[in-house]
Amino acid sequence: MRPMAQIAMVMNLDKCIGCHTCSVTCKQAWTNRDGMEYVWFNNVETRPGQGYPRRYEDQDKWRGGWELNKRGALKLKGGGRFRKLAGIFSNPRLPEIKDYYEPWTYDYKNLTDAPLGDDFPVARPVSQLTGKPMKIEWSSNWDDSLAGAPEHGDQDPMVQRVRRQAAEKVKFAFEQTFMFYLPRICEHCLNPSCVASCPSGAMYKRAEDGIVLVDQDRCRGWRMCVTGCPYKKVYFNHRTGKAEKCTFCYPRVEVGLPTVCSETCVGRLRYLGVILYDADKVTAAASTPSEQDLYEAQLGIFLDPEDPVVQRAAEEAGIPYDWMEAARRSPVHALVGKYRVALPLHPEYRTMPMVWYIPPLSPVVDALTETGHDGEDLDNLFGAIDTLRIPLEYLAEIFTAGDVGPVRASLGRLAAMRSHMRAINLGEPPDTSIASSVGMESAEIEEMYRLLAIAKYEDRYVIPTAAVGDARRLEESALPDGCSLDYDGGPGMGGDGPFGQDSGRKQLPLVSVESFHALRKRQTADREDT
Repeated sequence: MRPMAQIAMVMNLDKCIGCHTCSVTCKQAWTNRDGMEYVWFNNVETRPGQGYPRRYEDQDKWRGGWELNKRGALKLKGGGRFRKLAGIFSNPRLPEIKDYYEPWTYDYKNLTDAPLGDDFPVARPVSQLTGKPMKIEWSSNWDDSLAGAPEHGDQDPMVQRVRRQAAEKVKFAFEQTFMFYLPRICEHCLNPSCVASCPSGAMYKRAEDGIVLVDQDRCRGWRMCVTGCPYKKVYFNHRTGKAEKCTFCYPRVEVGLPTVCSETCVGRLRYLGVILYDADKVTAAASTPSEQDLYEAQLGIFLDPEDPVVQRAAEEAGIPYDWMEAARRSPVHALVGKYRVALPLHPEYRTMPMVWYIPPLSPVVDALTETGHDGEDLDNLFGAIDTLRIPLEYLAEIFTAGDVGPVRASLGRLAAMRSHMRAINLGEPPDTSIASSVGMESAEIEEMYRLLAIAKYEDRYVIPTAAVGDARRLEESALPDGCSLDYDGGPGMGGDGPFGQDSGRKQLPLVSVESFHALRKRQTADREDT
């Protein structure tokens, strides 16, 4: 056993309303600069839909993630060293700008400078890449709210897979369809194919917390990592010639603050916590022959922080005491390992993703209520789970490599929680058989309810801080170890880059207006004047 600790995330899709606040705040914090106009480290997709970039889940085309060779060993789907060497100056597996979208702004100046006349001036869309007028044809969530489903829904790779298996089970007629939102960030995988794909070794996974980062000094812009990532969450900065990706807001996490997307989430649907895992079992788990067994295989490498054997092994491995305490209180460990309601995103990519999702149940309740039935009644809910208008097969293609069992089990526990808690809220004695029908106890049902429905800030985000000796070094964001890439002489952003003066931004020096600890105190305080 070789215990290691990972900061992981769970998102409750039952709560996501598709407001894109997480995307906008992440954009403002991390990608609001030249060369990153098309980049969204966090984006929210409407499903069914093609995703961002378009059809990123079609690995027959993009060749991301891992696969097993004839001997049953892991190999990169995009090819090994020799294939990379042969095509190092020409990579045909990259999404083009049309697969993302051509970013644009509007000619607002024309509104203020247009001469007087009988017609009304307009602000035409202008490309942020070329500066020329353009026609808007695609964007990062063109499928939003099913607006494009009748036209584009058939292009969803998961819809196509389900239809091959179950005829026409996914319909796009208005009265037969509902949708849900799927927020996505980098998965910070245990077996990251982007790291293995990088020829220069610039991509790496931090040993202390599992966050996957890009060393900007070592990056040579080969873009093999973009191909290797099956989730297409590594982006190429066309101004600096470097790869960039979600950093899991590591400067915030190091001082105990949640990621920006978590902090600003309107629905409070994100949970952050520590998961312990056995690093010696990762390769074997990722090499599981059957794709539908990968979910259980990944669960098998997670360690129980309450187990005395695990505690001794973690202490011998040098995992700090506060990290072990955080692992015991981790909401991610509870939702993934204890209650087993959270599921991984596309485990068939064999990267062992560490951002998990609770599948949506709310549309089931709404659909039942509209038909005149009690949407919270347990028997009605359990029966409706198997007859969803968006079939379980579709959810299973996204979260469990096509295995319907874990999806049905997760939704069943959520349905049991709703029925159990409704009885309590109405002053009725809860039926103990409800919890036992899904393999839980009444106390567990109520604990899960408190975590999913009414958990406080400190219960949703259980983040151990960095070592005290590093706290002062991490305080000022203007230092090289802080949030920004814009410090003097910094990698890629300081001074003129390889693509001219637009490569850097050196007009104004950064000024830190408050420390991370002061920010944390203000964000978690009950009073506005704190």
